[in-house]
Amino acid sequence: MRIDKFLKISRVIKRRTEAKYACENNCVRINGRIAKAGDLVKISDKIEIQFRYKILAIEISRIPDGNIPASSASQLYQVIKEEKIDFD
Repeated sequence: MRIDKFLKISRVIKRRTEAKYACENNCVRINGRIAKAGDLVKISDKIEIQFRYKILAIEISRIPDGNIPASSASQLYQVIKEEKIDFD
């Protein structure tokens, strides 16, 4: 599954266009390398996303076949690290 689609289905990022934008601006890494929106992800890949005020690191635990209910979206990944960024 493409990284932009996974981020949208898992509800880590709200819209697929926002996920694509984050990839284009080098804010998403897969296993330590900068990701493109079309890069494929698989189970046990580690994804790091730099948002405006935080960095979120997750590990993929399941790849869905299609859309899933919001209640089970958080079961697709495990949070490894969530770190706030302070701009003092």
